[in-house]
Amino acid sequence: MKPTLPAKLLQTLGPWRNAPAWHIAFSGGLDSTVLLHLLANAKDLPPLSAIHVHHGLQAAADAWPAHCQSVCDALGVPLRIMRVHVQPGASLERAARDARYQAFAEVVGAGEVLLTGQHRDDQAETLLFRLLRGAGVRGLAAMPVHRPLAGGHLARPLLDISRAELEAYAQAHQLKWIEDPSNADPRYSRNYLRHRVLPVLTDRWPQAVSSLSRAAEHLGEAQGLLDELAQIDLRAADQPSCFTWLHLPSLALAPLLELSDARQRNALRHWLTPLTRLPDSDHWASWHSLRDARGDAQPLWRLADGELHRCGERIWWVPAACSEFSHATLSWPHPQNPLELPGNGQLALTGEIPAGPLEIRYRQGGEIIEVPGRGRRDLKRLLNECGLPRFVRGRLPLLYRGDQLLAVPTLAGLWANPVDDWQLHWMPRTCDQGLS
Repeated sequence: MKPTLPAKLLQTLGPWRNAPAWHIAFSGGLDSTVLLHLLANAKDLPPLSAIHVHHGLQAAADAWPAHCQSVCDALGVPLRIMRVHVQPGASLERAARDARYQAFAEVVGAGEVLLTGQHRDDQAETLLFRLLRGAGVRGLAAMPVHRPLAGGHLARPLLDISRAELEAYAQAHQLKWIEDPSNADPRYSRNYLRHRVLPVLTDRWPQAVSSLSRAAEHLGEAQGLLDELAQIDLRAADQPSCFTWLHLPSLALAPLLELSDARQRNALRHWLTPLTRLPDSDHWASWHSLRDARGDAQPLWRLADGELHRCGERIWWVPAACSEFSHATLSWPHPQNPLELPGNGQLALTGEIPAGPLEIRYRQGGEIIEVPGRGRRDLKRLLNECGLPRFVRGRLPLLYRGDQLLAVPTLAGLWANPVDDWQLHWMPRTCDQGLS
């Protein structure tokens, strides 16, 4: 006997029955209306609430919060209405989605679940759309049934349900829903696929939507295997650096060079995915340039949210948030207190404070410092000896008294200060992904 729609839904949601709370992303459209109705009438579920995100992109949308409120009131489900600002850009659809999911992330607490109403037809559209854009396996896996969101989870319990089944349920229960006028506009790629392409495909192949959705599942399994392979390959490359105080993601290059080109790209995609938006296939030539550069070169690969640097036999990820800081000279009138460096962390002196006046400057080239037992030495040569990555060297705060370079932070130099009764300590800036 074929299971009913409520039974299928509750079976899919089984793994999250003990979550602290469930939130429904409630647009007021068909799919989220059916999802809300199904769960509002189920028993023994976690506390249920709804979230309506108002994007403010069209005049018709101004009436939707009131509709959603009336539906939720009738079902006894609390509703939170969130108004967001959609950043202008090349893709309005993507900008609206980003704003929407940012709002969702603000609501979902630890262990809680956000439920969205995408269904089997949406999955087929997503696969076609990404296929036509030349997506890789990860993209062609389309929408996962669940993924992490903030401190909780996002779940799509209707992905195995067709739009026709949802419409039949809505009509049987006399539900009313919003028809977004923009969903009929063929200028949007997904609408074009929905109204112009998929009807032609299903006319020739009636099971096209089911087949496309099943293909996305197979590709999801394939991506899972690629992720497992990447974890194995990265385990060998995830060796600690000599500069653990940087707290920047980094990998040893030698284990990666032992892999085929395809496995290198797979490992790097897995490693970079939580750090940045990945480039398209044409831009992976930059990885080859960085990988194959001479050992004494300092190549970098600029990506959407930061830079990948190669320093010797190691690659480092430097997020964009850590790139800019003030190079201005700073006086340090009270060296007994820590000194804030704009965009570059904090300095502190320990031990007997050297006589002033003291200043903090940054490298200009040609600096000379007194090294115990070695005399006056060129700072550049000393930094080369200790192998400090070059992307850090320009950030090193240098302690001066007049024209005399007194000290370089102990973290970087690996050599003692001219006297042993004080030290200069640098605590680099805290970033989301490094230099913390």
